[in-house]
Amino acid sequence: MAEIFKSGVAKTKEKVERKSLLELRKVIQVLGARHLFTSFATFPPSVCFETQDDGEGVVVFLRQHPIVNLGWIVGALLMLTLSSVFGFFPPYANLPAGYQFVVTSGWYLFVTGFVLAKFMGWFFNIYLITDERVVDVDFLNIFFRRISTAKIEEIQDVSVTSSGAMETFFGYGNVFIQTAAEVSQFEFLAIPKPDVVGKILNRMIDLEEQEQIEGRVK
Repeated sequence: MAEIFKSGVAKTKEKVERKSLLELRKVIQVLGARHLFTSFATFPPSVCFETQDDGEGVVVFLRQHPIVNLGWIVGALLMLTLSSVFGFFPPYANLPAGYQFVVTSGWYLFVTGFVLAKFMGWFFNIYLITDERVVDVDFLNIFFRRISTAKIEEIQDVSVTSSGAMETFFGYGNVFIQTAAEVSQFEFLAIPKPDVVGKILNRMIDLEEQEQIEGRVK
């Protein structure tokens, strides 16, 4: 394809997408916190991702509710306090002081690694809704992550579930998105304000259908 033709297409596409993003701003409120560790924000100002297209804007930024970290935080604290009772166990108590230091240091190193792995898993596993698609970023380890996407027009159904005392009290739940894309179902698990996210998605689907009826070409 000639470069000059490609450039023209890109410019046209950018104008259309920016227009669609402006339309979404008219019907979707700016919600959520704007700090580094936020779990919910609409129209976040400084969020981008690897496969983002020119002019594509992030409408909703999500990660799991912070309360999901409570379990491993409590577990880490218990593991840290466990080192204080090592001296009551004969195998450890009978070791020379130097070996005891090595064992204790190794234990603290293990707990530190456990905490870092859990925190990074929470921090880097994110869900995005842009003006063009839904994006699921799965952080598998520091060397590999998987990004799954589906266009808004490929979404077939959106369902929201929130059950249990914890989910009701802290206001989080799950959003399941059925699509006609390569990935048939997206699962936004334990996210804040699932009802709001579901309404935003349904509103975006309605706008997308309206734009297609009006002859919008992407």
